[in-house]
Amino acid sequence: MQSRILSMRWWLALAFASIAALTAVAVAQVFNARSEDAIRARARELTAGSAVTAALEVTSASDRGDIQPAVDQLGESQQLALFVFDRQGSPLTPEQSRGINVASLPNFAKLRDTALQGRRVVDTVDGGRLVTVALPLRGENAAVLIAVAARPDLEDALGIVRAEILRAALWAVAIGALAGLGVALLITRRLRRIATAAADIEQGRFDRELRPHFHDELGTLAGTIDRMREHLRRSFEELEEERDRLQRLLEQLQEGVVAVDDGLVVQFANSRAHRLLGTDLAVGKPLPEPWPAFSLREAGRSLFDPGTSAETMRVHPDPERTYLIALLPATSRSHAGVVVLTDVTDQERRERAEREFVTNAAHELRTPLSAIASAVEVLQQGAKEQPADRDRFLAVVERQTTRLTRLAHALLTLARAQTRSESVRLEPVPLSPMLRDIAENAGDPSVSVELCCENVEVLAHSELLHQALDNLATNALKHASGQGVTLRATHLDHRDVRIEVADEGPGMKPFEAGRAFDRFYRAAGSNGEGFGLGLSIVREVVGVMDGTLSIESRSEEGTTVSIVLKSAGEARGCR
Repeated sequence: MQSRILSMRWWLALAFASIAALTAVAVAQVFNARSEDAIRARARELTAGSAVTAALEVTSASDRGDIQPAVDQLGESQQLALFVFDRQGSPLTPEQSRGINVASLPNFAKLRDTALQGRRVVDTVDGGRLVTVALPLRGENAAVLIAVAARPDLEDALGIVRAEILRAALWAVAIGALAGLGVALLITRRLRRIATAAADIEQGRFDRELRPHFHDELGTLAGTIDRMREHLRRSFEELEEERDRLQRLLEQLQEGVVAVDDGLVVQFANSRAHRLLGTDLAVGKPLPEPWPAFSLREAGRSLFDPGTSAETMRVHPDPERTYLIALLPATSRSHAGVVVLTDVTDQERRERAEREFVTNAAHELRTPLSAIASAVEVLQQGAKEQPADRDRFLAVVERQTTRLTRLAHALLTLARAQTRSESVRLEPVPLSPMLRDIAENAGDPSVSVELCCENVEVLAHSELLHQALDNLATNALKHASGQGVTLRATHLDHRDVRIEVADEGPGMKPFEAGRAFDRFYRAAGSNGEGFGLGLSIVREVVGVMDGTLSIESRSEEGTTVSIVLKSAGEARGCR
């Protein structure tokens, strides 16, 4: 057994050493290549600089006629072999200098011809050991200078670099082997502790200190961890995930859910149940009695009666609210009963409003239809032979037909606003021309328009907004008692615009203002010509345009209806 542990240690050490060796070789190759490139590039730069200095001296010497002494002196001082050629490419100095024959250079013709064309050339030959530079000269006789530098120091520097790289690679291999051995020791220690921990967990000792008891760590780990994963971890995790998933699901429900045991002690309650019951439902606490008119605990006791089946009841905790309570009795497996509470107050209100809508619509349709039927009956009985009677009854038919048309249009607009609540497309709508058009169509000089600026725009649906504002203006003019009506638009800030329709009429009482936007509602003193749908249409239209609607009214002081919509952009000059 011990040999396996030692074998694993040495295998890991060998693996680390191999990785370190491969890495060191790769790094050495790259670093060596880059070092050679850098050193040779530096050699070319130095040679080119020396050649430029020599070119200046050679040009001056050429003009004086003593090229050879200058070339010998410069070659000695700059450690260069210098060769000068005239404009025909003929040598002005010997072709042999400092042991180098210029004509034997493989790139000699290229150097000379390129320099004769006026371009400088820097090149290397003999594997980089010789650096050649060709420069054009501006002397009267000398036209080209070729400088050749032998760089034995380059090989020495490269040798030093290679030796250092090799030394670093050997150190890397040694350090890698030691690191691998250290890591192997740590891993084997961890394996012993993990194996012991797995055995303890399998036997139910979850809080014991980890102590190594086995030498064959891999074998013990394979057996004990597999049993632990199979018997405990997977089961516990699945149970916890299922519990969390169920709890998240119950928290997302719009219904309140309360689970109790046979002692009516709360085992679970979601946040919705807390809000619906309006009381504390802490786990482990007794089920409360939140409503005087209905005993929740009595309903809870019935969950544990033998033979009890699920049932649903409708309760009224107070006159304003209605709840549906579903009782799901305990089973032999769950040992817990469940109470599900659903707030159906809004649903009942909507159903009641829909019933009222149908009833009121039928009533409003019946009145003009009855008048039309009566007029037609009289005409059929002979009144059509009397021009005066005929015209009077035809006028009745026309008036009631117009009334039906207006009612149908109002109902259609209301339905269209409701159906567009999910599909309406909002776009920038200029308010100035719309308000002025509504004021002009009102046909009353008392209707005025006030704007914070001419270019105020809102995000709205143009047709629906025009219908809503026209309804408000018509309603205000009807109740203004001959006083003024003002259409006003102001910026609240950079994001919202408020549109107001204000009249100076007798105003409304508080309870009338609260019902002003209900369908078919007509305030006391109404002339009976309307249907009570105009302001309801306004409410629906503002809702589908993501706006807010409010009303302020005081008796004998007038009424102001305000619509707040999103601004389509900052209008310059607006207050």
